[in-house]
Amino acid sequence: MTLFQLLIVAMIQGVTEFLPVSSSGHLILLPALTGTQDQGLAIDVAVHVGTLIAVTLYFWRDVRVAVRGTGRLIRGKVDTQGAFLALCLILATIPALVVGLVIKMTGLDEAMRSVAVIGWTMLIFGLVLYWADKTGDTTRTADRWTLRDAAMMGLAQCLALIPGTSRSGITITAARALGYERQDAARLAMLMSIPVILASGAVLSLDVIGDANWPLMRDAAIAAAFACIAALAALTLMMRLLRTVSFTPYVIYRVVLGLGLLFWAYS
Repeated sequence: MTLFQLLIVAMIQGVTEFLPVSSSGHLILLPALTGTQDQGLAIDVAVHVGTLIAVTLYFWRDVRVAVRGTGRLIRGKVDTQGAFLALCLILATIPALVVGLVIKMTGLDEAMRSVAVIGWTMLIFGLVLYWADKTGDTTRTADRWTLRDAAMMGLAQCLALIPGTSRSGITITAARALGYERQDAARLAMLMSIPVILASGAVLSLDVIGDANWPLMRDAAIAAAFACIAALAALTLMMRLLRTVSFTPYVIYRVVLGLGLLFWAYS
C-alpha cells in the first residue's frame, strides 16, 4: 500500500474507533466505495494496536487502577476499587468474546460485510442512540458502575459484531439508557474497548503471523502510529465536547450516511 492509503486507513480507524459511528463499517466501506485494494488483516491488526495504545494512554489512571486490581482479583479478593473495576470489565467482555467466536467459526462475519447491512445498522442504531441520549437520566456516574450494568452493557456490546453498529456507540447507548451521564457513559464505553480490542487484535494476529515480512511490518508500524495519533485526537475532542454537547451530531452523521448507503445499495 502507498503511504497515502496507509494514512487514510489509519485516520479512519483512529477517528471512528471511539466515536459512535462504527470504525469497522467505515473500513469495509472504504474499498467498496472507492475501488481501492482492501488493507488486509496485517494493517487491521496494526491500526487496532494503535487505537489500543491511544485509549490506554488517555485513560491511563483508570487502566492502572484496573491492572492493579486484577492482581487482587486473581487472588480471589474484590476488596478494592481496582479489583471491582477489573471484575466489571471482565464480565462486560465475556459476552462479546463468546458471540464473536461463534460468528467467526460459522463464517457469519463475512456474510454481514455488505453495504446494505452497514446502511441499516448505521440508521437504526443511530436513532436508538438518539432515543437513549434524549430520554436517559443523567444521575449516575462511572464510579457507581455495578455488575448488573456491566453485564447489560456487555450484552449490548455483542451487537457491535454486526458491521456498522459501532462498539462505542452501542455501549454508550446502553449506558445512557441506564442513566449514566454523557461523559461517564463514554468513559465506561472506552474502558470496555480495551479488553475487546486486545482480544480481537490477538485473534487477528494469529491469521497474519505466517505472512510477516519487512515491508509489511514497516507499513504496519506506520499505520499503527497514525492510528494512535488520530485516536488520541478524536478521544480528546469527543470527551471535551461532551461537557456541553449531546450525541446528536453523531446521530445526524449516522442517519445521513445510513440513508445514503441504503439508497446506493438498493438503487
